[in-house]
Amino acid sequence: MKSLFDKTELAGMRLKNRFIRSATYDGFADKNGHMTKKLYKIYENLAKGGVGTIITGMTFVSDLENVYPGQSGIYDDTFIDEYQVLTEMAHQYNVNIIMQLACIGSQTSVNVNSGKAVWGPSSVADLAYKNTPKEMTREEIVFVQKSFADAAYRAKEAGFDGIQIHAAHGYLLSKFLTPYYNRRTDQYAGNRENRFRMVLETFQAIRDRVGSSYPVFIKINSEDFMKQGMTFSDCKYVCRKLEEMGINAIEISGGSLSSRPNEGFARKIPPEKKSYYEKYAAEIAQKIKTPIILVGGNRDVGDMTKILNNTAVEYISLSRPLICESDLINRWKKDTAPAKCISCNKCFGGTGTVCIFNR
Repeated sequence: MKSLFDKTELAGMRLKNRFIRSATYDGFADKNGHMTKKLYKIYENLAKGGVGTIITGMTFVSDLENVYPGQSGIYDDTFIDEYQVLTEMAHQYNVNIIMQLACIGSQTSVNVNSGKAVWGPSSVADLAYKNTPKEMTREEIVFVQKSFADAAYRAKEAGFDGIQIHAAHGYLLSKFLTPYYNRRTDQYAGNRENRFRMVLETFQAIRDRVGSSYPVFIKINSEDFMKQGMTFSDCKYVCRKLEEMGINAIEISGGSLSSRPNEGFARKIPPEKKSYYEKYAAEIAQKIKTPIILVGGNRDVGDMTKILNNTAVEYISLSRPLICESDLINRWKKDTAPAKCISCNKCFGGTGTVCIFNR
């Protein structure tokens, strides 16, 4: 019988349990995306709290685009030394740490007249943020792919155990997968193969830069849960392609701020809707050999243990519960009461991401 506290090996990394801290928006970097004392403390508390692997908050790969206030960056080599401090700290607690890499695209509340780029596959207004991006040129697409690859190499130099590509939740790479937003007329749109070309080429650019043995994960939507959105059939297709190309792990999520009400990636969870991407992750895990990570609504030790033993899902990731209780995994070793997080989403929207009960 599999346990949440099994020691496992994933892509050469030794994991002390099956719990992974899923990425979020942290919001405590300085104005240029650099580390702060507050951010170091957040990650130290997570590392001390018992989670086996940390995926960092989404980290922007280019300073040419609009990003969120307080978002972390890794767009040039000046970040390497400060991130070495972070990775060494995590390793002191026997915790693996993965950097999530992202481009925001049109899903930004920052002043779009700031002179910074607002990129998109097409000039289609974001349904949530109302921003209309500039349709990317071929040169800009290549630039973004190279920016991801260079950022991944910096993460490797800084001692991160791997990187995760953020291709979910309506950010730039996710938008290329969504027919509603991707209305291009070139090789990056139209049929399924073309819509997924941006993600697959970005992964290959990263792989070429960091080498065949460096762990590369991806986070991707099961569905967009919107009209003309990415479907579960699309998700299964790209997961098979990524497996063929050598992706090391896939985190299955879903939705965006453009999704139907309460079907976005950070949902309010009634008791009967826990682990709301389970059926998607379970089906994908049956069809491919790449390890699958399940995120979304994971709150109960008993339920998560059943998922591990009744499906081929290998790992469980959590975000909001660890915002509420950074020591949750240690608590679960002796007290298996459900996570205290009530999924109210009030941790988001202020200055930095903090649980309302911890302010």
